[in-house]
Amino acid sequence: MAEVELRAVTKSFGKVAVCKGVDLQVADGEFVTLLGPSGCGKTTTLNLIAGLEDASAGDILIGGRRVNDLTPFERDVAMVFQNYALYPHMTVAENIGFTLRLRGIAREAVRQRVAAVAESLELGPVLHRVPAQLSGGQQQRVALGRAIIREPQVFLFDEPFSNLDAGLRIKMRAEVKELHQRLGVTSIFVTHDQEEALSLSDRIAVMREGRVEQFGTPAEVYTRPVSKYVARFIGSPPLEFLSGRVESEGGLPVFRVGAAAFPLSLKTAERLVQGGQNCALGARPEHVLLGSSGIRATVRLAQPVGPATFVTLSWEGGELTARVPGMATFAAGSAVHFQVDREEHLMFFDDHQGRRMAME
Repeated sequence: MAEVELRAVTKSFGKVAVCKGVDLQVADGEFVTLLGPSGCGKTTTLNLIAGLEDASAGDILIGGRRVNDLTPFERDVAMVFQNYALYPHMTVAENIGFTLRLRGIAREAVRQRVAAVAESLELGPVLHRVPAQLSGGQQQRVALGRAIIREPQVFLFDEPFSNLDAGLRIKMRAEVKELHQRLGVTSIFVTHDQEEALSLSDRIAVMREGRVEQFGTPAEVYTRPVSKYVARFIGSPPLEFLSGRVESEGGLPVFRVGAAAFPLSLKTAERLVQGGQNCALGARPEHVLLGSSGIRATVRLAQPVGPATFVTLSWEGGELTARVPGMATFAAGSAVHFQVDREEHLMFFDDHQGRRMAME
């Protein structure tokens, strides 16, 4: 079994604390992504698991064994780097089989295993080439092949697609996901790209300033973010937050944001009042519907992106974005009406602490 566990792991470089008590449990065979902006500690956390950095405090366990004092080789992990880290003077076959030759495995056995791995990654026709003769995608597959051939307990990926163009990144995402489904090896992936995290992961650890802010499935971090930070980092375009307060309009509760009044149930209104009046509302674009009734707003901006058009709606005291299917046309300054499809899709946050307010 190759579970990976971090218990209150910290890492400081001089007086700078990069990891501030990271707790994480990755199940055997699970694909987990460490997601966050530059400087949040995600790559340092990966390096601590790999043994490339020593933890300042805390415990790191792989397969139930404490590995803090073990070398990277003794931890039985394989890492795929951002810059591929291929040997430029070696052929593809030599790069893939290098770690096996270091172990003293017989030449013919190495050749057979290299051929099998190369076939699975569609690298057979280029085994004789050197890295300079390969495309970026082929170089990335060679780096994957070198990791696969070791048959490690854990795969570690450090932003492996960041040097690829957009189309190739999507293709490589699919290849890595298929690879994980086929091999079932515990995998930890680092990225700042929330689309990569959502498409690849069984669970996502959203990191913030050296700590794990939320750890959950892609659906959980997207639909039930624990804080403004997670809600804004996950999703495109980023979520807007609208500061407002609970009021009564015509005897019914509403959440007032400037000139707009969002209808509330009595139960939701009571919970918001109990939690304090200083709160903020957010709604994902796909839940903001345009129609002939609802809240009146003005179109500020329309952004067609192929399968959908994002329409920024503005009114006195607030602004939201709606997602309209297809390549729609909206004139800037035109009047529209909108509403949020269901109350459960309204997210409320404490306006000062930034934490999600429980409505259940």
